[in-house]
Amino acid sequence: MTTINWFPGHMHKARKDIAAVMPHMDVIIEVIDARIPFSSENPLVPDLRGSKPLIKLLNKDDLADPEVTALWVAHIEQESGVRALPVVGSNPDDIRRLARVCRSFFGDSRRDIRTMIMGIPNVGKSTIINTLAGRVIAKTGNEAGVTKAQQNIRLRNGILLTDTPGFLWPKLNPPSCGYRLAITGALKDSAYDYTDIGLYAAEYLLKSYPEGIMSRYNIDELPESDVELLEAIGARRGFKVKGGGINVPRAAALLITELRAGLLGPISHETPAMALKEEQQAKIDEAEKARLKKERDRMRKLRAKKNRR
Repeated sequence: MTTINWFPGHMHKARKDIAAVMPHMDVIIEVIDARIPFSSENPLVPDLRGSKPLIKLLNKDDLADPEVTALWVAHIEQESGVRALPVVGSNPDDIRRLARVCRSFFGDSRRDIRTMIMGIPNVGKSTIINTLAGRVIAKTGNEAGVTKAQQNIRLRNGILLTDTPGFLWPKLNPPSCGYRLAITGALKDSAYDYTDIGLYAAEYLLKSYPEGIMSRYNIDELPESDVELLEAIGARRGFKVKGGGINVPRAAALLITELRAGLLGPISHETPAMALKEEQQAKIDEAEKARLKKERDRMRKLRAKKNRR
């Protein structure tokens, strides 16, 4: 599995800016993708927020598997001071609930509540802000990294909202997180290869959503591998190349495009159980990497000592 790395300079600056204003905030709002709550959360947020109340908005809830989303809500709310709200960013009724939850942390207090909203690129944060404000304030777009600087917004319900640029962390670990971020559109196209992530998505769909994939592409018999699935999709859509073969990259691009649009039905790309397993494996891998580095350093010192004799 290829590791996807993407950390533009403006995101490094965003992290420093957020840390500077965090002490003045009452509530932190983190927008995550309901289809990939683990991969789309930022592991820097716990250190940045400290003990401040945190609301995790599982945005694009209409594209996610509702049964899996329910599992995620229960999992997220095990952490003290954290609430999870599945929402569709453009739905005013969903977003009005957010304002009520912000105030619920402070009882009957009439004072203004300072909130900060953050999230990875292209997770729908700007749409949520515009819905909250009832007017277009934040620029929206399907390209990752639209918001480039902080802005402060006073909402009508006594909430002062600080918007932040979307930012990712320097290393996407475990590597599967990078693939799922790419599949859902959080990364710029230049950061990955469509065939690569198409194969990853195909393998997952075969295991977790076989009925949806067969129905969407009118496949009678479930393929046995990711490559065979992309070939079947390409054959059904007429993606032929000279010599009678199938244009697999084109089929992969189609699969990713239709997944993002929700044309295969509501699909979640990870579960809490998957996330826990991947986190455990990542810790094992990091420990082994550290052990090997320590061993290499030890051998290097021994060789240097021998050469000095």
